[in-house]
Amino acid sequence: MSKKKNKDELQETNNPFNSDMDLDNNDTAEQTTVQDESENDLGLKEKYEQLNNQYVRLAADFDNYRKRQAQERENLLKYGAEETLKKLIEVLDNFDRAQKAIENIEDCQQIKDSFNLVCNQLRDTLKKTGLETIETEGQEFNPNFHEAVMQTPTNEHEEGTIIAELQKGYKIGDKVLRASLVNVATAE
Repeated sequence: MSKKKNKDELQETNNPFNSDMDLDNNDTAEQTTVQDESENDLGLKEKYEQLNNQYVRLAADFDNYRKRQAQERENLLKYGAEETLKKLIEVLDNFDRAQKAIENIEDCQQIKDSFNLVCNQLRDTLKKTGLETIETEGQEFNPNFHEAVMQTPTNEHEEGTIIAELQKGYKIGDKVLRASLVNVATAE
């Protein structure tokens, strides 16, 4: 009987109907896998579309931002001095008035007073716009703010001290617009 049982088992394994069932099971598994892959592909395509749309919007926003910044920079360069010039126009008006007034004046003191008035107005206007005079006399020489054009040997001042200012220097904030030309003391 054992031979007969083995023979039956062999027939079952070699039975073409049994292998068809296995093939059907494999086909169903393959179809399920293909469906899963299709669903994954659709999900990936949707995700890709969404990310692509976000990228396009972001690129457009950045391009608009860049154009706005360029326009603002251009306007700043073009009209940045507008407020300063408006203030200086008042000083210019006073120079024009003084010029007309000087034509008929013979008193030198009146001319000096008018000149000093307009000069002080100009200095005040420039100071309000941020212009500062660089301090020099009695200060220690600083190459960031001063330019030594003369050196004088002396015992009256410490070495490296500024003795005289030859031309005023100006700055706005920490930025030097023009260094002061100075005479610096050196040891004898």
